[in-house]
Amino acid sequence: MQKDNIVVNNEEVFKIFITEQEIRKRISELADKLNRDFQDRVPIFIGILNGSFIFMSDLIREITIDCEIDFFKLSSYGDAKISSGNVTMLKDLNCEVKGRDIIIVEDVVDSGLSIAYIRDLIIQQNPRSFSVVTLLYKKAAAKVDFPLEYVGFEIPTEFVIGYGLDYAQKWRNLRSIYVLDPSSDGNASTTGED
Repeated sequence: MQKDNIVVNNEEVFKIFITEQEIRKRISELADKLNRDFQDRVPIFIGILNGSFIFMSDLIREITIDCEIDFFKLSSYGDAKISSGNVTMLKDLNCEVKGRDIIIVEDVVDSGLSIAYIRDLIIQQNPRSFSVVTLLYKKAAAKVDFPLEYVGFEIPTEFVIGYGLDYAQKWRNLRSIYVLDPSSDGNASTTGED
């Protein structure tokens, strides 16, 4: 149930954390930087399904340079709040990576397992360059040994939903991002995506 600035899922209450307006402003800033950095190139934006689809659609509409789009689909969560620690490929790319500028589009980098898995796959195919743009970055939880060049918001390791981020496949359609209210659940410090 969604009401005003909160969302209730069973006994858990989620409060607004990043507003729709803040998200849109930050996406515009990220797109401006990408447009400058990849001017005169034709990068391939690769979205990580399912979580990144809303972020990617808004981001790509702000991109003014020529570009291509593709998608990966991975699984590391199922319906849980905490990653299983195993990353499984559910959909591979259709594009040719060799010699191309690859920009991975993520909703959130949490533990870093998924992004490290993707990076290893891409680097084996000899791209011209590899970059990551993520809307959210849980830096304290991430074990990433390469730079994340384009970060929307650095956030604490709390469970978040909305704007593509789900809880058991629900709540992706929320326009803002919500965080679990610690007073509603003892598991407030659990992480939410990868």
